[in-house]
Amino acid sequence: MNNIKQTFSIKDLENLCGVKAHTIRIWEKRYNLLSPDRTNTNIRTYNLKNLQKLLNVTYLVNSGYKISRISKLDTEEINEYVRSIVSDNSVKNQAINSFKIAMLNYDLELFLETYSQLESKRNFKEIFVDIFIPLLKEIGLLWQTDTISPAHEHFVSNLIKQKLLLNIEKLQYSKPTKTDRAFILFLPENEIHELGLLYINYEILLHGYKAIYLGPSIPLDSLPNMLSFHDDVVFISYFTIRPEKDNIRKYLEDFNTIVCANRVNELWMLGKQIIHISNHTGHNHRYFESISSLISEL
Repeated sequence: MNNIKQTFSIKDLENLCGVKAHTIRIWEKRYNLLSPDRTNTNIRTYNLKNLQKLLNVTYLVNSGYKISRISKLDTEEINEYVRSIVSDNSVKNQAINSFKIAMLNYDLELFLETYSQLESKRNFKEIFVDIFIPLLKEIGLLWQTDTISPAHEHFVSNLIKQKLLLNIEKLQYSKPTKTDRAFILFLPENEIHELGLLYINYEILLHGYKAIYLGPSIPLDSLPNMLSFHDDVVFISYFTIRPEKDNIRKYLEDFNTIVCANRVNELWMLGKQIIHISNHTGHNHRYFESISSLISEL
């Protein structure tokens, strides 16, 4: 328990719940919604129960309940109201909240229980697109604002990765139904952020294509050996932190020189770093602003 984050600032609550600090203070003063402790310098601090309650209260407010009504309920009644709301959007929001609580507590059981409930009603693609992607975006912002530690992010990201790998394996037992082209997925050297690329691998298999997933930190000079895999190969990569801004142009030139020396192959790219790519770096390069836009090309 010593490794679990137990206290939160009002700024942490703002980041985790999406409610402005000013609003939280009003809810405290007007409705006695939360009971924070205070430091010697009179700064508010909140415990995990405060956070869990505020997540549920925010959820009810976003579902149309008045804060004046919610404030008259005790914690268990608030929980009951949350459980009673079963619309699709509600399930999504509550699942994201549950995953965030699981992350903060390093609570494997809660993560698996929440996932199991989702799996009984949705397929994996729906879970990943509707819930995991928004969750990961929120987690990224929470990490950037120091609301959570890298350990929190790694804990939940690796659990999502496990689910992704399990569903990829299920698809790999089926023979490809489309043989006109094949895909090779890789990340540049020193690039380790692979969840997005793994999901693209899942979608390629789901669409019936052949795919080879090479994973993180692949040198360009190892890729020409892959060309015997298929007559028409499309390479796919995800540039999150690598190559760096000043090296991207050279990286793409090296791709053409090393990988396409004897045969021109397309390179499809996504990720934050593609905003630094010039449109004049190669006719065989394609840039996608989102995973969904790439999937639409399959």
